[in-house]
Amino acid sequence: MNPIDIEIIRNALSAAAAEMDVTIWRTSRSTIVRELLDYSTAVFDAEGFNIAQSARIPQHLNSMGHALRALLEHHVAAEDWAEDDVVCTNDPYSGGQHLNDILVFRPVFFDGRRVAYVGALAHHIDVGGMAPGSYAATATELFQEGCRIPPMKLIEGGRLNDSVWRMLGANVRKPDLMLGDLQSQLASLSVGAAAITRLAKRFGAATLIEAQARLLDMSEAQMRAALAAMPDGTYEFEDFVDNDGVSDTPVRLHVAVTIAGDSATVDLSGCAPQQAGPVNCTIGMSACGVFYALMAATDTELFPNAGCYRPVTIITPLGSVVNCRFPAPVAHRIAVVHRLANAMFGALHQAVPDRIPAAYYGGSYVASIQTVDEDHKREVLVEIEIGGVGASPRGDGASAFAAGMHNNANIPVEMIEATMPLSIRRYALLPDSGGAGQFRGGLGLLREWRVECPAASFGANMERFRFAPFGLAGGGAGSLGRLTLIRDGVETPLPPKSDGNRLGFGDVVRLETSGGGGFGDPHARDRAALAQDLARGVVTTPGLYDG
Repeated sequence: MNPIDIEIIRNALSAAAAEMDVTIWRTSRSTIVRELLDYSTAVFDAEGFNIAQSARIPQHLNSMGHALRALLEHHVAAEDWAEDDVVCTNDPYSGGQHLNDILVFRPVFFDGRRVAYVGALAHHIDVGGMAPGSYAATATELFQEGCRIPPMKLIEGGRLNDSVWRMLGANVRKPDLMLGDLQSQLASLSVGAAAITRLAKRFGAATLIEAQARLLDMSEAQMRAALAAMPDGTYEFEDFVDNDGVSDTPVRLHVAVTIAGDSATVDLSGCAPQQAGPVNCTIGMSACGVFYALMAATDTELFPNAGCYRPVTIITPLGSVVNCRFPAPVAHRIAVVHRLANAMFGALHQAVPDRIPAAYYGGSYVASIQTVDEDHKREVLVEIEIGGVGASPRGDGASAFAAGMHNNANIPVEMIEATMPLSIRRYALLPDSGGAGQFRGGLGLLREWRVECPAASFGANMERFRFAPFGLAGGGAGSLGRLTLIRDGVETPLPPKSDGNRLGFGDVVRLETSGGGGFGDPHARDRAALAQDLARGVVTTPGLYDG
């Protein structure tokens, strides 16, 4: 093929995914999708391998192809998809993430030949279950976490399955928001399918299919070249999740990364067994953290798609926290994936120390709040807060910045206060939360919610309250998180993984998130940079930097 045509097709496929992205952003209903941007879109080849993606969330994008392949191989065979069909699922054990993440896929045909699939994933504000927001911190089985949608045709022959639609709306706390967001996903599929059809009209089905195969091969070659540039060897590292929400036992995550020529093997056999609480991952979830860390550790510009995964072998024993058995709960699986990515970076630092930053905050600080006003009207808010980024060999870490498996925005204060009986009393950076080092870790943040109605409940799924984000090359650890209830001026610690904390009018919940780890000897920090930190209030205890 003409390399210019391949490059045109590559960019057109990425543009199609981006158009789908913008469609969801402009048409979605809930704050978690429209404001926090917890969704992703992608284009897949005719065999179901992801070929192009929007600039959205690594946790989603590195798993959507796995989900589509699982659907095609085990649930809805390729020959059973018609042109206007849409297959939907949120089942973690059928290739999905957790139940909040609803996946929809649609095939694209041209001249009677399937040339691609388009897909969209969105985190829905509520899908039922035992906790508002469907983020039960103490669930012990999947059935407690919400409505499980097996792989099914939500649209068949262009007609919506009204019975399934009504069933979904009847089992969630905010059906208008949930179904509105699902409609935005369906709209994005139509936009994506139209873009792929225009591309097929220009180049023809055969050329488009051949170009997709070439793009996968090119990404594989790029990834192999990047791995080959790393020194051969086996590099090990471990980190811990605080606990699973049910017991207080730390959850060990051990990685052994073997670089051999142009391939990598990642052995996760040293990870803890499957847990009782909802921090478990299926292999599709865990693989996201592995693929992301390896691709991020390269110094090559990659075109991210399934070709990048080909040189990587992942070893994960069934029944472990990184490859759980049904019906293990998985609502807070992101805690393990974040920590797995950090452990991967800790291992890869031994191979390429000039590229790898210290640990970022490494957790989703999930706050689920349900309010009940004087008219007994219920509202649900799900916020996912972030922390500081680890310092790198070249500079300080970013403060309060979505990193690693994240790519989220915050929900604006004004939006929350305009739509719910809540007020945000404080929202600020946390001084001294970044790890000390020649390069300082980024700062965590502080956020306070005040209840402005008679009754509310607060659920927490949070991490890094026990094991701080590590520093590298002599850098210090970032701060630990803290969660506090302030009632009548009295401060009481709240457990970072808990459901149904009852609140009343005037109660305040304060969250303090972790800063990133530092990099290098703190005594080597540039004196001018330290003076600026002190002047800005970023650092208030300079003793850590005194040589």
